[in-house]
Amino acid sequence: MPLEAAAQRPPEVLPSDRHERIALSFDRSAVPGDQVLLPRRTILGHSYAASEGLGAIYLVCKSQSDSERGKCPTADTSEANAYVSSVPLRFTERRSGLTTDLNVRGFLTRIDGVRSCYFEYWADDQFPLWTSVGPDCLGSPPVGTGAELTLESAELLKLVAGKWDAKLELQMQKEGMALASQTFTFELVITDHDRVSIYFPEYDQATPHVGLNVKYNPFPTPTIAGKRELEMCLYDGLGSQSNYLEVTISDSGRAAPGRPLDRFSVWHEGGGGEERDRLDYKIQLQHAGVPISMENGRLQPLSGIDTADLRLVVLPGMSQPVYCVPTPLTLEMPRVDASTKANGYYSGNLRILMNVPTTTP
Repeated sequence: MPLEAAAQRPPEVLPSDRHERIALSFDRSAVPGDQVLLPRRTILGHSYAASEGLGAIYLVCKSQSDSERGKCPTADTSEANAYVSSVPLRFTERRSGLTTDLNVRGFLTRIDGVRSCYFEYWADDQFPLWTSVGPDCLGSPPVGTGAELTLESAELLKLVAGKWDAKLELQMQKEGMALASQTFTFELVITDHDRVSIYFPEYDQATPHVGLNVKYNPFPTPTIAGKRELEMCLYDGLGSQSNYLEVTISDSGRAAPGRPLDRFSVWHEGGGGEERDRLDYKIQLQHAGVPISMENGRLQPLSGIDTADLRLVVLPGMSQPVYCVPTPLTLEMPRVDASTKANGYYSGNLRILMNVPTTTP
C-alpha cells in the first residue's frame, strides 16, 4: 500500500540582518506587479529547541508617529488577534520634495515544533508584525517565526512621475531585545507619458479663449493697442526631470506676406487678406526668469527644465498633484493707427506644441 510522504521540517535559521535594494523603472500606464519584500514563509528565526524562544519573534518600527522609515508600533503589542498589518512608508520625490505614504502590508506566521496541529509545521494564523503571541500546539509553544512583506501594485499608483526614494527599517526583536535589522531601500523612476501637458492654470479646458484686451485711445491721434498676460505651465510626464523641452508657437490663418517673423495675427471676421484686415501681435515666453521673444512657427529649446522653479498643480483628469514648470506668456499688440484697421471683430487660433525628450532621465 502507498505510504504518505512525511512533511519536511523547516530548517533551523538564526536571526540575521537583511539589507535589500528595490530599483524599479516604469510608466504609470504599465505599473509592475506586487513587490514581494519577504516571500511567503520567509524564516526570520527557527530552532528545534523551544527554549531559544524564536517562536516569539516580532518586528517593530523606529517610530510610531513618523513614516520616514516606516510607521508602526515600536514595542511588542502582545496582540492575540490574527490580521494582516500595514506599515505606512514615506516616499519622497527627489526633484520636488513631494512626499506620499505607501502602505507595506505584512504578517507573521509561527512554526510549530510538532506536527500534531499542522502537517507542514506552519500554523495558518496570520498575526500582525509587532506581536510576540503565537498559539501553542497541544501544549507545545511555537519554535520559529516566518514573515511575509509586500508592497502591492495598487500602492505604486499613488505616485506620480518622478524619482522616488524610501527606506523601510524594521527591527527584529524577542522579549524586547534586538536580534537583527530588516532594511529595504527603494529607488523608483516613474514616467507618465500619457499625461504630458501644456497647462493653463486660469482655464479648465486645454484650448482657452483668450482676448488681447485691445483698447482704443483717441488722443492725440486715434490708436489701438492690446496686451494680455497668460499663465502657462509645462508638464513633461517625467517629474520635470528633463534636461530640456522644445516649444513651438504658431498661428493658423491666411498668408501674411511681409509680416515680421516675430508676429502673430488675428483676422477680421469679414474676411479679406490685406494688412488692414489683421491685427499683429508679439509673444514673449518667460523661462527661468529670462524673457524669450517667440518667432511664428519656430522651434524654441528651453534648457534647464530639471533645475527650473516648479509649480504644484492638479492637471485635468488627475487626482494627485504634480509639479510643472511655469512659462508665462505675454501677448502684446503694438500701438497702431486705428484708421489703418477695419472696424469689427477679429479672431484667430494659436497653436502651442511641446516636444519632450524620448529618453527617461
